[in-house]
Amino acid sequence: MRIVIAEDNVLLREGLVLLLTSDGHEVVAVADSGPDVLPALLEHRPDAAVLDVRLPPGFRDEGLRAAVEARKQLPGLPLLVLSQYVEETYAAELLAGGAGGVGYLLKDRVSRVDEFLDALARVAAGGTALDPEVVSQLMTARRDPLRALTPREREVLGLMAQGLDNATIATTLVITERSVSKHIGAVFAKLGLPPSDSGHRRVLAVLAYLNS
Repeated sequence: MRIVIAEDNVLLREGLVLLLTSDGHEVVAVADSGPDVLPALLEHRPDAAVLDVRLPPGFRDEGLRAAVEARKQLPGLPLLVLSQYVEETYAAELLAGGAGGVGYLLKDRVSRVDEFLDALARVAAGGTALDPEVVSQLMTARRDPLRALTPREREVLGLMAQGLDNATIATTLVITERSVSKHIGAVFAKLGLPPSDSGHRRVLAVLAYLNS
């Protein structure tokens, strides 16, 4: 997989390069400031991009702005955004387009190599990958509509929002896939959302509801 990295912290940036190349990927470009991100993405048209939310010169949302603009010019470009802290508004804006191929992880997640690589693979395949902390805050922010859900349904909803498939959810919760399907059906029914056979579409629908 051809990847562009945008990260101003030299240690994390070089660590990402080493991690990804060791896993068999090709890092085609690296950027360390906001203005450099979009030109690199447009020039190389990578299979995926890993971007820091806050980049020089302003250290505000330069990486996110570049990510959003890149998705406009290169529809469907898989983007995995990294952040030091949970920023609900950033997660919501990244997901606002309603398409898959997006991820939002806290930087601490990078040190969990298998989780990070799995998230990147899901995003590159057109799915979603949201950090559990982001999911938790989104769900807490919309506590009232979730009161109708049972504790198990809330667990399933949280794992769905992380981008996990039914089989993985079943393994995580030590239940059958059939039970997972029933819980998902109940979640959608109680939240008034239409069912969907598309994995990333159902996640985005749930997140759009939770963050509306």
